[in-house]
Amino acid sequence: MARGRAVGSTPKEVRWFPHLLARAASWCVARAGRARSAALAIVAFGIASPLGPSNLWAQGANSAVKIGVLTDMSSAYSSIGGRGSVVAAEMAARDFGGSVVGKPIVVISADHQLKPDVGLAIARRWFDQEGVNAIVDMPGSSIALGVQGLATEKKRISIVSSSSTEAVTSRQCSPNGVHWTYDSYAIGKTVASALAAPGSTWFFLTVDNVGGQGLQDNLASFLNASGAKVLGSVRHPVNTADMSSFLLQAQASGARYIALANAGSDLVSTMKQAREFGLSQGGQILVGTAVFLSDVKAMGLDVANGIIFGTGWVSDSSPEAAAWSKRFFELHKAMPNDVQAGVYSAVLHYLKAVQAAGTDEAAAVMAKMREMPVNDMFAKNGVLRPDGRMVHDMYVVQAKEPSASKDPWDLVKTIQVIPGAEAFRPLSESDCPLIRGSK
Repeated sequence: MARGRAVGSTPKEVRWFPHLLARAASWCVARAGRARSAALAIVAFGIASPLGPSNLWAQGANSAVKIGVLTDMSSAYSSIGGRGSVVAAEMAARDFGGSVVGKPIVVISADHQLKPDVGLAIARRWFDQEGVNAIVDMPGSSIALGVQGLATEKKRISIVSSSSTEAVTSRQCSPNGVHWTYDSYAIGKTVASALAAPGSTWFFLTVDNVGGQGLQDNLASFLNASGAKVLGSVRHPVNTADMSSFLLQAQASGARYIALANAGSDLVSTMKQAREFGLSQGGQILVGTAVFLSDVKAMGLDVANGIIFGTGWVSDSSPEAAAWSKRFFELHKAMPNDVQAGVYSAVLHYLKAVQAAGTDEAAAVMAKMREMPVNDMFAKNGVLRPDGRMVHDMYVVQAKEPSASKDPWDLVKTIQVIPGAEAFRPLSESDCPLIRGSK
């Protein structure tokens, strides 16, 4: 079910006028003969009015700048985006002032349940019936790619924060698509920068979907280039509660590093069971490719301590980030992870672009989003490239030992900062059709 909240003031009768007209027309067709229903429909839709029917519908559909947060609220990735992403988007709308180009800002949300068919149906309804201008978040790589394709068709905007697949900005890039927080290439580069070494041995435990395979492939490519050895891998289905057989294979490999290319509740289950099987106690080092602060909190530092992972943002990266995180906590009763911070930053930048463009028309807004640098609590001098990739610094972090934690959310320490120009795939290597001619 989709939920919405207006940040601003639009009279209810204006927002719902088109829907009332549609009901009136349907009633006419159902209750009367063809000639009579046609006459009533003309009156109901205002054809005799100087506005005309199309203008009336446009007036209703465009009475607000509407942002849809399409996220997972009930499945494996609900702690990654979920309600926290909705809170972040609402914060951005309020912080911007509640209106833009003379229209109220409306934030709506829906649970796609990590099901591509459900996610696409919601996105289509939002674009076709509810006048949504932009959809953000989208955990689940297949959902993110599907919505991006639909947004291109409908001339709307999609902004991915939760999903990892690099295809968003490579072979399936879109003039209306944006990838904001992280991707599988940047995570692989970030982790490898900290840990890859000639002769080091690795084993992958990977979720069996597009995102998991992308995370494994990218990190493995950097490991191979460094002279490290990948001894093997095993895949598990999404939403797997019992990881024992997969962990036993990882343990038996004898690899120094066990790379976990999974996320959300799957990652939390893997970490808890890895402790039970004694992988860390046996000298194997657990490395995350899609770990979020909310995951570390869910595991607890007794389980998480020592895990190393890459992330797109940390709450103590700047005074502005710390102050924003405190405000988020007051609303959500949990500290933000990088995905949720990315949603806030992306929505705020989108609204700034709408204001600069003087319109919510997608092409004009996208041009301004690329033209303006991203300067906020998430990124300093971030750049939105022609392929849709927002380039910003990435971080290598490690979960603290319990004794080193000063408060319930003091969970990680930053080991290394990787400049954005180094972290993300360079345009010269991209296979995005939009930029091939510019290389």
